[in-house]
Amino acid sequence: MKREGQIKVDSENLFPIIKKWLYSDKDIFLREIVANACDAVKKYKSLCSIGETEDDNVKPRIDIKLDKDAKTLMVSDNGIGMTEEEVEKYITQIAFSGAQEFLEKYKDQTDSDSGIIGHFGLGFYSAYMVSDTVEIETLSYVKDAKPVHWVSDGSHTYEISDGSRTERGTTIIMHLSEDGKEFLDEYKIKAILKKYCHFLPYEIYFSSANEAKKEDEEEKPINNTEALWLKAPKDCTTEEYEDFYRETFTDMNLPLFWIHLNVDYPFRLKGILYFPKQTDKLQVMPGEIKLFANRVYIADNIKEVVPEFLMLLKGVIDCPDLPLNVSRSFLQNDGEVAKISKHITKKVADKLISVFKNERKDYESYWDDISPFIKFGCIKDEKFYDKIKDIILYKSINGDFKTFAELPKQGDKVYYVSSTDLQAQYIKMFKDNDLDAIILEHNIDTHFVSFLEYKENETKFVRIDSEIGEALKSDSAENEESNNEIIDIFKNALGIEKLTVKAEALKTTDTPAIITINEYERRMNDISRIYGNMFGEASKASETLIVNTDNEVVKKLSSIDEDKRTLLCKHIYDLAVISQRKLTAEELDGFVARSVQVMGLV
Repeated sequence: MKREGQIKVDSENLFPIIKKWLYSDKDIFLREIVANACDAVKKYKSLCSIGETEDDNVKPRIDIKLDKDAKTLMVSDNGIGMTEEEVEKYITQIAFSGAQEFLEKYKDQTDSDSGIIGHFGLGFYSAYMVSDTVEIETLSYVKDAKPVHWVSDGSHTYEISDGSRTERGTTIIMHLSEDGKEFLDEYKIKAILKKYCHFLPYEIYFSSANEAKKEDEEEKPINNTEALWLKAPKDCTTEEYEDFYRETFTDMNLPLFWIHLNVDYPFRLKGILYFPKQTDKLQVMPGEIKLFANRVYIADNIKEVVPEFLMLLKGVIDCPDLPLNVSRSFLQNDGEVAKISKHITKKVADKLISVFKNERKDYESYWDDISPFIKFGCIKDEKFYDKIKDIILYKSINGDFKTFAELPKQGDKVYYVSSTDLQAQYIKMFKDNDLDAIILEHNIDTHFVSFLEYKENETKFVRIDSEIGEALKSDSAENEESNNEIIDIFKNALGIEKLTVKAEALKTTDTPAIITINEYERRMNDISRIYGNMFGEASKASETLIVNTDNEVVKKLSSIDEDKRTLLCKHIYDLAVISQRKLTAEELDGFVARSVQVMGLV
C-alpha cells in the first residue's frame, strides 16, 4: 500500500543547503554512500558476533552498478537492512544518525573499535548533489521483515511503499541529474572508488550494464580489504611494506625505511610513514600523507594532523578519533588534534634515533636522502631539533660522517662547502694541508646554516671560499713593502674599482691567487635568490682577491715588462674567478683571448 509523508527537517531550508553546500567536492557523494553500505555490513556482522542474530554465512559484499542508458548509479550491500520504521527514522529525519544510535545501543556488547563510520546521519543526502531522484530498496535482517521501497526527488516529500528486495541489505539507486552526468563515466567512478574506498574492509565490485561480461572472466573486487597499517608491526614483512608502498603511491623507487604507528591510548591512531628516496638532490621533493578515518580516505596532507615538515614523507594515517566536521572535509578545532600531531612527531624522532643507534651504517647511507627532511623539520620545530640534534650528520670533504660534537673546527669556526664543483680548488687546498670541512650543498642548507648559528651560538659557520684561515697561511716571513707592491701591480693591471686585493703567503704554493667572498653579503644574496628577489635585488657580495706571495709566478711579476705583467695579472684573476664561480659570457670571451696571448709568451 502506497502512502505519502513529509521529510522532517530541523530548520527551514536546510535541505537545499545540504544538497548544494555541505560537501566541497561532488565526488564525495560516492564515498558517503559506499561508506554507509560498509557500515550496514559491519552492523550485521557485529550483531552476529554477539548472538543477536544467526549468521547466514553469506559473504559480505558491496556492489556498484552503472547504467549509462538509464542514467542510474546503484550501490547495493548485503548488510543489516532497514524496516519501514527504520527508514522513517533514519532517512526522513535529517541529521539523525543511525550509526550513532547503533553504537550507543550495543556499546557494552561490541568491540569499541567498531569501525562504523557514520556519525552525522547526513551522508545519504549527498546523493542529491548529483541526482534528480533517489530510490531505496531495503530488507531488514529481522525475521519476517517486509521489503521497503522509498523514493524522493529531493523536495520535502517522499513516497514509501512495499519493496521488491528478496535478500537482506539495502540498495541505493541514484537517477543522475544533468549536473551529475559526468558520473556516467565508468573510469571516473573507478577512480573515485580507488581514491576514497580502496581500503574498506568488505569487497567492493563494480560493473557496467553497458558492457558485456567476457566468458570465464573472474570476478575481482576493486578494493584491497587488507589495510596493512591495521596489522601489528611484528606481523608485517618487508615485502608487504614495499608492496603496499608501490600500490599506494605508484612509486617504483623503494622507500629507504618506514615507521609503523600503532597507538591505542590516549587516542586511536595507526599508520605507516615511509621515508622516500629523493630523486632531486637539490630540491626538497614533496611527499604525500593520506589521512583516513576508519579506512575511509579523508584528504591528503592535512596540516593540523601532520606537521608541515612530515609532509615530505609518504604514508597513511588512520585516526578514527579525529574531530571531523559533518562533511568530513575539515577538522574542527580540538585540543586532541594538537596531541595527535605532537605524538606523530615524537614517533618519527624516536625511529630516527633508533636507526642511528642500532644501524649506523644504514643511517649514513640514507643520509643524503633524509637530511633535507630532517633539516626542514628542525627549522620548523625547534623541539624536534632539540630531540634529534645529536643524530644529525654532517658529511665531510673526506667522505666520512660526523655529528655536531665531532665537527672539524678552526677556533670557533666550522668551514663548509656549498658546491663541490665550484669550490673544488678550495677543497684541494684544505685537503693538501690536512684540513677538513663539511659539505652543505642542498638548497635548504642556506636556511639551515643560519638556524644552526642561532641554536649553537658559540659556533660560526664560514663557507670555504669566504676567508683564508690561519691554518692555510704560510710561515714565511711577511715583507710589507713587497706585499704592497704586489697589491698595487694587481690593482693597476685589473682596474676593478670594487675589488679588494690582499697579498698573503699561502701554504699551497702552486696556486697564484684565490678569491674570497663576504660571507654575510653572500648569504643575503642566496636568500634573495631563493625567494625570487621579493625583497628587492640584493647588491653583489664584495669579493677579495688573495694573491699568494709564495707562488713562483707572482714572485716574478715585478721583474717583467708592464704589458706581460698586466696580461699575467688578468690571467691569474681569471683562474681565481673560475675556481670560485662560473664565468659570464663576456668574462669567458676575455679569458679565452688572454689564454691565447699567454700561450704566445712561450
